[in-house]
Amino acid sequence: MSEEKDKKDLTEQNKYEDVCYICHRPESVAGKMIHIPNDITICNDCMQKTFDSMANFGFGGPFSTTFNGDPQKNQDNQAKDNKESGDEDDKKKQNINNIDLSGIPNISMLNLSDLFPKQPKVKKRKSDKDSASRIKPVFSIDNIPHPHEIKNKLDEYVVGQEQAKKVMSVAVYNHYKRVATNTMDEIEIEKSNILMIGPTGSGKTYMVRTLARLLDVPLAIADATSLTEAGYIGDDIESVISKLLVAADNDVEKAEKGIVFIDEIDKIAKKKNTNQRDVSGEAVQQGMLKLLEGAEIEVPVGASSKNAMVPMTMVNTRNILFICGGAFPDLTDIIKERLNKSSAMGFVSDLRDKYDKDEDILHKVSLEDLRKFGMIPEFLGRLPIICTLDPLSEEMLVRILKEPKNAIIKQYQKLLALDEVNLVFDDDALHAIAVKAKERKLGARALRAIIEEFMLDIMYEVPKDDDIGTVTITADYVNGQGGPRIEMRTQEKTEKLPQESSVSKVSPVVSNEA
Repeated sequence: MSEEKDKKDLTEQNKYEDVCYICHRPESVAGKMIHIPNDITICNDCMQKTFDSMANFGFGGPFSTTFNGDPQKNQDNQAKDNKESGDEDDKKKQNINNIDLSGIPNISMLNLSDLFPKQPKVKKRKSDKDSASRIKPVFSIDNIPHPHEIKNKLDEYVVGQEQAKKVMSVAVYNHYKRVATNTMDEIEIEKSNILMIGPTGSGKTYMVRTLARLLDVPLAIADATSLTEAGYIGDDIESVISKLLVAADNDVEKAEKGIVFIDEIDKIAKKKNTNQRDVSGEAVQQGMLKLLEGAEIEVPVGASSKNAMVPMTMVNTRNILFICGGAFPDLTDIIKERLNKSSAMGFVSDLRDKYDKDEDILHKVSLEDLRKFGMIPEFLGRLPIICTLDPLSEEMLVRILKEPKNAIIKQYQKLLALDEVNLVFDDDALHAIAVKAKERKLGARALRAIIEEFMLDIMYEVPKDDDIGTVTITADYVNGQGGPRIEMRTQEKTEKLPQESSVSKVSPVVSNEA
């Protein structure tokens, strides 16, 4: 019994990988761990830094970098190591793995379990062979297709936004042509970063996420709302590149050819009427200038912020394509104010409300409007391409419901297909959903919220009856004026679900309709 228990415990331990107590990096990131008493594991980097810091404070003796368990020979070994600089790092790692903690004086007086918290557990990642659900990229970085081929793939997932898809396709194509011709001739091609402007729910983030699935390149999606100036609580600006490094599996050369999408860029606009330091607004824009233009950035490996116990590496952002996106909610008012300057008085004057119902007002944006919104000129100068997205019309919302590969309607049809039930939407019902979503002014995000409301009773009642074969959603049911048409498998009957909000009162009502 004891042997079986030991085997079971060993199998359970193999599911988890060791985590460093100091930097909290797992073994897959930090490398092989050093095991010390009380089940404490420390990585080589943190152990080396610990001994280096103790030696710098004048402890000497066993705390020097070449400690081998013999305090008397320690000073001689340290003098020898100072003369040998070729393979010093390899010797340090080898000596750390051979540490005999019993030689440290008074170490027995310390209870190491009191100094460190309970050992965290991190499950080991599955290998690429085991992950069957991994989405295979369509394109390869070694053979980037032409812009029209990239746009054709985006058309399968993104509805409308033709101009934005063209800009994204050309930007990706030119970016990797620039990377490929970097050392071929004397002509240096400058980088063209992109600024995407569009109302909420128009598909900015979704378009970039779709592009990330199609391309076999490291792509990091960061949020600008958590960025602050260096020295304040929040994510440092370098954390954007740190996420890209993680997406590239800590391969610096691969990360230097990646793409970074910074969402909610309008949230770091310069604050108005403030008398205190703007640590999350203008200061962040100023800190990102060299990042966007191209510079050597010191990035923490395996962490989001710089720390004394976290190793650092240098990443050159010269070949990294930056795409910034934001909704800019009050920008339309600024554009209208600029356009209405000429419409004051006289025979050639225009009405003040001339542009109030213009849905394409964002296409008239200028750098002057963005500066007035709160973006500094130095920041806008490093984003030469401005791409605006159209607000979603009723026809576009209907197409979003049914045309993309992972359309919302197809998702619900698949859910009910698992119960062997066919789900059908009338065309009038699709238009009714689009009209409701248009009224909420939330873009495509409002579609799922509306469908969830009227699909609740159906998803609750359908699994009760195994005889239900087809459920048809009508416009009356979407508007709350009737029920869906239900066709049974055994007999040609149509049933309707009542509209009571209480689940206990819901019961199928047989109608006389054939």
